[in-house]
Amino acid sequence: MSLSFRQSDILDIAKQTGRVAVEELAEQFGVTVQTIRRDLSELSDLGKLDRVHGGAVLRSGVSNIGYEDRRSLNEEAKSQIAQNCAADIPDGASIFMNIGTSTEAVARQLLDHKNLMVVTNNMNVANILVANPDCEIVVAGGVLRRSDGGLIGNLTTSTIKQFKFDYSVIGCSAMDADGDLLDFDFQEVHVSQAIIAQARRTFLVADHSKFQRSAPARIASLRDVDTFYTDAPLPEKLTPKCAEWQTALRLSI
Repeated sequence: MSLSFRQSDILDIAKQTGRVAVEELAEQFGVTVQTIRRDLSELSDLGKLDRVHGGAVLRSGVSNIGYEDRRSLNEEAKSQIAQNCAADIPDGASIFMNIGTSTEAVARQLLDHKNLMVVTNNMNVANILVANPDCEIVVAGGVLRRSDGGLIGNLTTSTIKQFKFDYSVIGCSAMDADGDLLDFDFQEVHVSQAIIAQARRTFLVADHSKFQRSAPARIASLRDVDTFYTDAPLPEKLTPKCAEWQTALRLSI
C-alpha cells in the first residue's frame, strides 16, 4: 500500500518530533479528526507508527532510527539541553562523551571552554571539538560504525578503563517507565557502562522523545546518573524516584 501525500507528511512530522497528536494534525491539514485517526491507523498497520492515546509515536523496535533522521529530531530542544549541560562543566575538566546526536550538541556548546580534555568514541564529537584549540582530544580505539561515526568493541572499552573522568556525558536511545536507560546496540551498551563506571559524575542528555520509545538492551538506571538534562517533565512515577535516587533534574522548558 502506498502512502497518500498527507500520510507522507504526517510521517515526516513524526520523524521530526517523535510524536504526533490527532487534533493538531486535523487542524494543520484542515481535515476531520476521524480522517487523521484513519491515517494513523493505516500508518500503524504498515509498521510506520505506533498508536498511543490521542495520537501516535515513531515505531519502537530492535533497530534505531537512521542517524541523519535523529539529527533532525527536536533540534531546538537538544540545543537547549546541551547549553544547560555545558554550563555545568567547568573549565579544566576531563570528560568522556559517547555516541549520539545529543552529545554532539553538547560538544558544540564546549567550543569556548578552556583547558578541557575530552575522550570520546564518537568521531563526530572529535571533529566538532577540533575547533576548540584549548581542548585536548583523545579518540578511543575500536571498530568504526559507519552509520554514525561511533567506535565500539572491546578495544574501545579497554581504552576507557585506562581513564578516570571528572564527568561523563552520555545519551540513550530510549528510557523505560522504571527509569532504565536503553539502547539498540549491545556493544555500545558495554561501552556506555564502562563510561559510567570510570566517571566521578555522570550527566545524561536526552529529550522527551526518549520517554516514548523502547529498545532491547539495558545500559543502566537513572539511579546511576547524577544529573539528567531534558526538555519535559518526566513520567509521573519517575520524579519521586529521581528524588529518592538523588538524581538531579534540569528541565529546559
